[in-house]
Amino acid sequence: MAPEFQRKLTTILAADAEGYSRAMATDEPGTIADLRASRSVFSRFIERHGGRIANTAGDGLIAEFSSVVEAVQCAVEVQSELQGRSVGALRFRIGIHLGDVIIDGADLLGDGVNLAARLQTMAEPGGILISRQVYDQVHGKLTVGFQHLGERQARNMPEEVDVYRVSVGGAATEAPVKLDTAVFLSPPHTAAPPKQPTSTPDTLHLAPEPTAAPQHQSLPAMGPDIKPAKTDSRMNPIVRNLLVIAGIAVASNLASGGGIWAHWAILPAAVAYGFYMAPRLAKGKLDANRLRVLIGLAALVFINLVTWSGTFWAIWPMIAAVAFLFLGGSGKKTGG
Repeated sequence: MAPEFQRKLTTILAADAEGYSRAMATDEPGTIADLRASRSVFSRFIERHGGRIANTAGDGLIAEFSSVVEAVQCAVEVQSELQGRSVGALRFRIGIHLGDVIIDGADLLGDGVNLAARLQTMAEPGGILISRQVYDQVHGKLTVGFQHLGERQARNMPEEVDVYRVSVGGAATEAPVKLDTAVFLSPPHTAAPPKQPTSTPDTLHLAPEPTAAPQHQSLPAMGPDIKPAKTDSRMNPIVRNLLVIAGIAVASNLASGGGIWAHWAILPAAVAYGFYMAPRLAKGKLDANRLRVLIGLAALVFINLVTWSGTFWAIWPMIAAVAFLFLGGSGKKTGG
């Protein structure tokens, strides 16, 4: 009788360090110290975005998130933080997939984890690749750019994988993307592509280095089976809804005549949006709970000014806010 497994749908983030073995051979103590510092960055941002580390092995890491948006935001913030380090530090590749996994104690197993690991292997150092399942959930909810790299056939998996690259601060495009042929297989072509004389048996360079850096962020071509890169530019639906509310309130105010009251409809919508977006607006520079306090305080000051009766009563919540901000009144978690 087949054993019973517990399964769940979750977002898997896989990461590993590029050139880790080479760095260990060159400077073992320094590389270990760098790996520990990098893991500390991963741990801090994973916790901040409501995830957990499921497994670490060597220079690799597997984490899971209940929110797809928080997983991608975490990856962007981690790469941005790591890119600011000194030259020669380890550079990490990240892959993210939303899929079904098997739970084995604290560890995660299954095709969902394997696909995230294969996306990570395919990413360039300092880069992030995501599957179509992840892209469908986040492309209208984050302000980062996405580039469609086309469909790839993953080894031992029946279906092709639609791959997207996440733009990270513009620093992760120095080297051409390399495709590990042991992990991803290119779709068949009618004519074999020309051999690259500098390729090794393990790594296939599908495009040469560009002779000049483009003015905009782009990814080197990866072969005839790759679709042209495209960047998602649709408006965030929350912003669109807020603008609709504001427009309806102003139009109703103008049509009804009398005094101005539209701001009372717009203010709570704006505050709610600010509270929701606080984790992404903070971006690691300011605790999201502290940012929410500042947003609420600004709303109170606004109310005090538009209802002015000769008393600045907002000074009292301002004093409470100062105590909260400077006496450590926020928790570690900043998720929505």
